[in-house]
This record gives sequence, structure tokens and C-alpha cells, in this order.
Amino acid sequence: MLKKIFTEKAPAAIGPYSQAIAAGAFLFASGQIPIDPANGEIGAEGIADQAEQVMKNIGAVLSAAGADYEDVVKTTCFLANMADFAAFNGVYEKYFTGKPARSCVAVKQLPKNVLCEVEVTAYLGGKR
Repeated sequence: MLKKIFTEKAPAAIGPYSQAIAAGAFLFASGQIPIDPANGEIGAEGIADQAEQVMKNIGAVLSAAGADYEDVVKTTCFLANMADFAAFNGVYEKYFTGKPARSCVAVKQLPKNVLCEVEVTAYLGGKR
């Protein structure tokens, strides 16, 4: 059984997709970019501030599914510039203390020209 996850505490999808889908014991969350859900704008400018907003958005989606950062088993991180890797990691490690599996790649461009995007897979394990 699939269940769409939605919360107003994270940005609404900017395309034809869901914030996340719970499929059995797993949550598959769409990539989050640093949109402030309060106004739909990108207010943060540098990589650290943008990464902070991304992590808050991820936390809101996880919470809506009854999960938290400790339930994340895999992340995929997209950076607009690999030179931001260390600064991004400085923010990332504050949230993902359980050190889930991860991929991190630099891409040519991200939606709305942001500096980072992160998607997660979490284990719900009967929390629903």
C-alpha cells in the first residue's frame, strides 16, 4: 500500500510529484531544496544557509511520516559546486548523526538555481 505524505511545514512540490511516499515500511522522500515553506521563496544565499533550510524541510517531511533523521537509511545529495562539499558537510553532520549511507554528486544545475538538494529514504518499521 502506498501513502502520499504531505505537510505544509515543508515546501509544496513544484512539479507533478509528492513530497514523499510511504511504501510499506519505507519512506521515499523527494529532493528538498532550500525553499522557505512560509513564503515559497529562496531566502538563504550561501551554501550553509541553504543546507540548513534543506535540512529543516527534510525534518518536516520526516515528521509528517512519523519519522526523524535517525530513521534515514540513505541520502542522495546534489551540489551545484563540489567546492561547497566541506561547508555542506558541516551542516549535514549536525542532522544525520546516525551516518546513513550517502551519495553526493555535483550537478550542472539545480531547480531554481539553488546550491544544494537532498533526498532521503527512511525506514518506518511500523511507526505508521
